[in-house]
Amino acid sequence: MEIWQAIVLGAVQGITEWLPVSSSGHLAIFQTLFGLSVPISFDILLHFATLLVLLVHYSSDLLKIVKSWLTFDYSSSDFKLGLFLIVGTFVTGVIGLYFKDLFASFFHNLFAVGMALIFTGVVLLLSRLVSVGSEGAEGALGSRAARFKKGFGLDVPRSILIGMAQGLAVIPGVSRSGMTICVGQFLGIDREKAARFSFLLAIPAILGATVLEIGGLFGSGLAFWPVFIGFIVTFLVGYLSLKWLLSVISKGGFWKFGFYCLTIGFLLVFAF
Repeated sequence: MEIWQAIVLGAVQGITEWLPVSSSGHLAIFQTLFGLSVPISFDILLHFATLLVLLVHYSSDLLKIVKSWLTFDYSSSDFKLGLFLIVGTFVTGVIGLYFKDLFASFFHNLFAVGMALIFTGVVLLLSRLVSVGSEGAEGALGSRAARFKKGFGLDVPRSILIGMAQGLAVIPGVSRSGMTICVGQFLGIDREKAARFSFLLAIPAILGATVLEIGGLFGSGLAFWPVFIGFIVTFLVGYLSLKWLLSVISKGGFWKFGFYCLTIGFLLVFAF
């Protein structure tokens, strides 16, 4: 892997990790275009760079959660949020470990990646129906969605379902942020709260994958500098893209990425 290829892959990971377009799917596309066959531990390392972005951005939230657990403040919202994160992480871990080899086999199958992107695109566009309803749209669909959403928040059952959505996103082409945020919206959670929970839920998932897979990077034959530069580029680009995406979510434009996923997905399906 050349340094310029590492820069491109780092930028791709940094941009697509937060956008609902599947970072693993895009890494698979670009690695195939470059003719690269790198160990999955390299992709995990790039994901770890985006984990550092989350630790920086959500440091205050994480500190509040840790403090509430250390002081056994059971009634606080921060303690409950920590509990919901544990529940969602457990479900994700079970799915990820059980289907790990199957999902990894899809990584260099661009037809499968294309189908997964189409699925992501459909889910994103369906989330628009919930958004329309929550904004007080007229008609039966709008009123039902608004009533469904009113007063609903996180709880254990919803945490389980969002954790399942994150586990499904191990498939290249299925967006982690897209699945978790959309499922949160489908369950009646405000889109900004769903996004916050989604990104906090990513922290233990990425950390766990790093611990399990990072050992494969040693002895892989990859040179130090391409790996190091790819890591730095991922962090810098990822920090900027997270800021931008959060502003897009607040304005209700998250669902529009569905058109992009459908376009790339159909191109891959027809090409491969």
